[in-house]
Amino acid sequence: MKLSGYAFLESLLMFGVRPGLDTTQTLCDALNSPQESFETIHVVGTNGKGSTSYYLSLILSAHGKKTGLYTSPHLVSLRERLRIGNIPVSEMELNEALLEVQQAAIQTKITPTYFEALTVAAFLICRNKKIDVLVAEAGLGGKFDATAIAQGKMTVLTSIGLEHTAVLGYTLEAILGEKLGIMKKKSKLVHFPIPEHLRQEFEKQKKIIEFQEVPNYSFPCPSLKNKGIHYKENAKLALSAAQNFLEESFKKEIAENALKNVFWPGRMQLLYDKQGNLKFILDGAHNSHAITRLAETLNTEFPNQKFPTLLGVLQDKDLKEMLNILQNHILKYYPVRTPYERFRNTETMTQEILNLGFMAENAGMISRELLYQIANENKTPILITGSLYLIGACIEFLKEDFDDLTFFRGMKLENNEKH
Repeated sequence: MKLSGYAFLESLLMFGVRPGLDTTQTLCDALNSPQESFETIHVVGTNGKGSTSYYLSLILSAHGKKTGLYTSPHLVSLRERLRIGNIPVSEMELNEALLEVQQAAIQTKITPTYFEALTVAAFLICRNKKIDVLVAEAGLGGKFDATAIAQGKMTVLTSIGLEHTAVLGYTLEAILGEKLGIMKKKSKLVHFPIPEHLRQEFEKQKKIIEFQEVPNYSFPCPSLKNKGIHYKENAKLALSAAQNFLEESFKKEIAENALKNVFWPGRMQLLYDKQGNLKFILDGAHNSHAITRLAETLNTEFPNQKFPTLLGVLQDKDLKEMLNILQNHILKYYPVRTPYERFRNTETMTQEILNLGFMAENAGMISRELLYQIANENKTPILITGSLYLIGACIEFLKEDFDDLTFFRGMKLENNEKH
């Protein structure tokens, strides 16, 4: 039987995404503005938001700041989305906060979306926990994302690419403008260098707000378990953000030690069995920018090696582009899906892959049995990619077998919002 707060949240799945701040602001006002009880660092961008947010939260925690981390979507459980000191919120805490949001919604006679309700619940828990700072990953865009209600004095920009164009705009300039719209007056912006033509968007923002561009972090990058240069870049960005947030209290050694051998799950994550054999490579790359990064990492970490690949892709993604980017790294595709209705039909996808000249064998619905069947049929590690939703389902099936997935033990697989 579902807890009533969770049931309320699931009832909101039908409403999808609704950009705008009025509903979130009204709910927060009714709940005595929980978002004003702590500092907030906003993290925006096309890719890399989750890992950058995670690394930043670890650095702040290591410096003695009671730090909250709010990210989306989750891989397995809702509890992943809000962590205090890297400990996921409990089921009861989340349920009670959601019930408070439900009462506020009844009182104000408004119906929030799934993400709006969950964001306000996260603010409530952070206030109850008396945190010092919340690292908040924007769910979609920035300017009209529910997390924008929090008054952050620092924004971290990870990367810019074409995504959710119907909502955010059809040019990089428009998308960057939407993401920078989350910034508040006199806030700092931490970012890596971007193309000169996009810097014009910074100038436009200066007409409204004051911000400080911060140079790249210059210290050596720490050792990370996430493979790929982009994760080292994200770690450097997090280090730079922490340095500028903490100012004189920032300690280089503490910051770098906080990031030694840590990993952001499901993103270029290597799973080894108890005999030390690499069995699975998990990477939730789901757009051309992320798939390109995956291909670069495979080329660097596994030169001249090709992988049997479980591929699950949502209907709105460019399958042909994904295949072309990965073509030098794939031995054979096994199209799969989860029960989530937005996944491509695997039979159709198999035929599309074959028509483009690549090898494929329809695998159908993902399951634990299927994962190990394909692993046993192949002598090389299995690459799993194309969707974070697919990665989450696979983690649910594999979490008891691999030590690097112990974080997810005791959690149950739960729905994500539709976006």
